[in-house]
Amino acid sequence: MTKLTRLALAGLFCLSLAACATQQQDLTPPPAKPVDAKTKLESGRR
Repeated sequence: MTKLTRLALAGLFCLSLAACATQQQDLTPPPAKPVDAKTKLESGRR
């Protein structure tokens, strides 16, 4: 019974380490670059 308990605790410890080791990806898009005056004039955007 002791070996089974130790094995279960070791498994839970390994799972917790694996969960903490993986990082969430940052899926937010980069901020849009501001449009300069020349581009505004050429494209007609405001």
